[in-house]
Amino acid sequence: MASTSETGHAKNVANFEELIGFCNGYGAAYNPSKASIKIAALQTLLTGAQAALAAVKSAKTEFDNATNDREIAFEPLKKLSTKVLNALAATDAVQQTIDDASTVNFKIQGRRASAKAVAQPAKEGEKAVEPNNISTSQQSYDSQVDNFAKLIETLSAEPLYAPNEVELQVASLNTLLGDLRSKNSAVITATATLSNASIQRDKILYAALSGLYDIAQAVKQYAKSVFGATSPQFGQVSGIKFTTA
Repeated sequence: MASTSETGHAKNVANFEELIGFCNGYGAAYNPSKASIKIAALQTLLTGAQAALAAVKSAKTEFDNATNDREIAFEPLKKLSTKVLNALAATDAVQQTIDDASTVNFKIQGRRASAKAVAQPAKEGEKAVEPNNISTSQQSYDSQVDNFAKLIETLSAEPLYAPNEVELQVASLNTLLGDLRSKNSAVITATATLSNASIQRDKILYAALSGLYDIAQAVKQYAKSVFGATSPQFGQVSGIKFTTA
């Protein structure tokens, strides 16, 4: 149930524990024939639900840490790429090489290498033709890594690019590239882990018939059948709320 907030999931589990508490309190009077709503089965489901919530919480923490680390690692990239381009331009490298590096740098910066085309006024009786502007902004982390790698390839192929500044040297840039790839991969892994943990949690809490939500409804129905719709026992459990959205 993707639309249920994390607070909602936790509240459902807490309420389920409260529901079990009431059932335990009924003693021998709570004796269903249905295996899935017996006290032992309810306790097992509760334990699984609590573990699923903890797994999501842990995965979310790992995801947040990974995304924070990636954001910090990528933050200097645009400024560094511009410094690299300026260092290349300060050499005697041919203009074509500088232009190649400049094109890649524009992509890293998220800007166009050329001005965006605008629609030309239509002649009388003709329909205006919209320009074919292809997006050149490649600002996803995957694209930034790819473009930075291309920039390094251009520099590596230019023997005149030999800056004295350590951070601008090809070896340093390759080390940074490796770190950026590692940070990006960590986010990809953390995203998958969080997604899988969320799927497992939703299965335990909301699967048809076997999920915590449906089991809670079955427990209430049983209490109603045993104690009666107007009984104080049913009043106890009927007021415990469970949500699916």
